[in-house]
Amino acid sequence: MSSSAQGIPGLPDLTHPIELVQFGTQALKASLLLVFLVVALGVAIALISFSLRRSQPEQVIFISEWAVGYSQLLRGLQHLTLVLILLVPGFFLCSTLSNRYHHWEQAKVAQVTQTVAGERLEQFAPQVRYSIQEPYSYNTQVNGKIVKVNQTREITRFMMLAGSQIQVKLDQSVDVPGRSSIYQANYTADYKVVNQLKDINNFFFEAPPPNGYTLLASYKVERDGTRLQPTNAGNYSFPFRLEPGEETTFRVTYQAQGGPRWVYSATGQLLSNFSFTAIANFAPVDFASGIVPNEIKVDGRSTQFTWKFDDNVSVKNPFGVFTNTEPIRHTGVISRLLLLAPAIFLWWILLLYLSLPMSFKNIAIAASIFFACLLTLTYLARVINAQLAWTLISIILLFLTWGLGASRSASLAAIICTIAGAVLPIFGLLVPFSGLTLSLAGLLSAVWLAVRHWYGWYNLHPEDQRLQAQKNAKY
Repeated sequence: MSSSAQGIPGLPDLTHPIELVQFGTQALKASLLLVFLVVALGVAIALISFSLRRSQPEQVIFISEWAVGYSQLLRGLQHLTLVLILLVPGFFLCSTLSNRYHHWEQAKVAQVTQTVAGERLEQFAPQVRYSIQEPYSYNTQVNGKIVKVNQTREITRFMMLAGSQIQVKLDQSVDVPGRSSIYQANYTADYKVVNQLKDINNFFFEAPPPNGYTLLASYKVERDGTRLQPTNAGNYSFPFRLEPGEETTFRVTYQAQGGPRWVYSATGQLLSNFSFTAIANFAPVDFASGIVPNEIKVDGRSTQFTWKFDDNVSVKNPFGVFTNTEPIRHTGVISRLLLLAPAIFLWWILLLYLSLPMSFKNIAIAASIFFACLLTLTYLARVINAQLAWTLISIILLFLTWGLGASRSASLAAIICTIAGAVLPIFGLLVPFSGLTLSLAGLLSAVWLAVRHWYGWYNLHPEDQRLQAQKNAKY
């Protein structure tokens, strides 16, 4: 696994003990401060009530209202404390899962990249070089006088190839230590040279081997069936004579091994009567550099790409093929969803509070189910499509949510809240049209609350409320 695959920077992670200790210290300080404020408010109300116990009845009523409000605050504070207790560990769970999933995605990308990493095998088109003597003149000073000097100098020129017939067969294997792909290339090229010059007959055929190879074997250059020898060791320049108007052919062959890309570069030359065929005996494979082949033949796992130009052509980018890996799409979607999950949880709980009488035990069970579903989604999305995974999990979530109600009407209300507050928002973060889906979820939530409280189209009957209260009393 690549060391470059890291988690999301700055995001808390339950697997990091130092972050846990820091958070525990901060949470303890915040809870102590909250307890101190509640106790201080209660003591203040008690002192005021004691000091005004013999005062006028209006003042006693005012203090009694404060005491009633304080008791309601304490009851609400109990629910708020429970939600916060559930939310904080849920946030750390989601942040940890987001880190783990991001780390897994980056490792997967790095693994795919590693399979096609490495230098490419790049074969340059050969050149036919010759030299000419060119006269030139310059001025110099001799004995105080300006003198014009005429001399000659040697200039290197290149002659265009009259034809190129190239074929390369590529086989792919795996470099076991690095898990990367390597190419084994069998290269054969025939080049036609025609001397169109009048007074030049000495040339050099320069045919360098490919760049980026790790192994080069059986490299040879032949002229009309006769093998040529280079003038110097390691110098791939071959001298030959060709009289004006004559033509000859050169054949270059070799076997090379290198990185998982093979290209043929014209090095800015004007190609004439050019034909290049690349046969890749593996799949998937695609052509490189955006130069569309004239013909593509697929035979099982073998693909043949052919570029052919009967006249001359100038090509800036190299021809070639490369191993085509499957694209890794929708990265970061699950990580973003997990970071927003605590907010979705709060919205869902708020909808439940505004729709049903909720007990402590119901809230705790609902929170456990919600975060358990997210945990399941995180690991199930690694093996199947995330949208399909959430669809299956949503069915289980809705089935379990039915138990929140003590009657059919209450259960239907819980189902509607779950669809609007949990199922649709999470599904909206998984699909490309996130904004539209989240807007529909928000509209459904608002319409449900308006119908439930303003218009009275869906009110729990007194019998349903009594059954719900009895069910919550059991808890």
